[in-house]
Amino acid sequence: MCEFCHQHGEGEKWYLKAENYSSDLLSDLRRRNFIRHFFRNPERMRRNMTLLDQLNRLPGFVQAAVKPVLINRQKRNHYGQVLPLEEIEKIFGFVNSVTRLPCICRQASTGSEHRCCYGLSLEPGEDTELGRLVRSSGAEYLTGPDTSGLETISKQEALRHIQELEKKNMFHSVWTFITPFIGGICNCDLDCIAFRALHKSYPAMFRAEYLAEISYDLCIGCRACMNSCQFEAIVYSVKDEKAAIDPLKCYGCGICRAFCREEAIGLRERTAVPVAAELW
Repeated sequence: MCEFCHQHGEGEKWYLKAENYSSDLLSDLRRRNFIRHFFRNPERMRRNMTLLDQLNRLPGFVQAAVKPVLINRQKRNHYGQVLPLEEIEKIFGFVNSVTRLPCICRQASTGSEHRCCYGLSLEPGEDTELGRLVRSSGAEYLTGPDTSGLETISKQEALRHIQELEKKNMFHSVWTFITPFIGGICNCDLDCIAFRALHKSYPAMFRAEYLAEISYDLCIGCRACMNSCQFEAIVYSVKDEKAAIDPLKCYGCGICRAFCREEAIGLRERTAVPVAAELW
């Protein structure tokens, strides 16, 4: 279990605790202010990436002192964890409302709108607390020519859309707004600022509670899974003509399964693999 599970999940998966989605948590003034600020200022995320680039050019001893402080602050405020599709299905099993909204990450990194993020709430009804907060945030890009604002959709429709994004190599993640309140689910690729931060040795999210595993007997060596992996965790043996998972690189997103025609890839609990059991 990751540290969030121990701290906020009572030993279970933290993102499956229903109270972490509660409108009672969202009523906290600090969370309200954080969410308003978050949606109002996408430029802040671009500035953060510039600052991270500058930090990576500093001497190693400076990075060693500064990065842990930044990461701990991120965990308190806005942190994520990779999760496979079946975990999203479990989350959708108890939330009351799902709101699709443009990705603020991509707004900051590409300047364009992509509706691939989902706000979640246990508050019933279409007009959710999260929706009201976002509408009041002054985030003008939410009401540009390509959007009429927030969009409340059914859980079934949201799941279908997320499945389509998976086929485009986008992996899934669940995020906090002032931990442990869970704000929503994102779908990430190289346009995602948090994912780009991972490549700069700044972990912005935990790995999944799982690892991918390829069946040696079922694998035909087509390497379709290699092309799908955003984390470069799949290796290929020319001698055996088989693919395999590097457990030290795998984030357990499960995207590779969608590209395997032979259904040779499955997921197993991370804790069952000693070399990666404590790697989050």
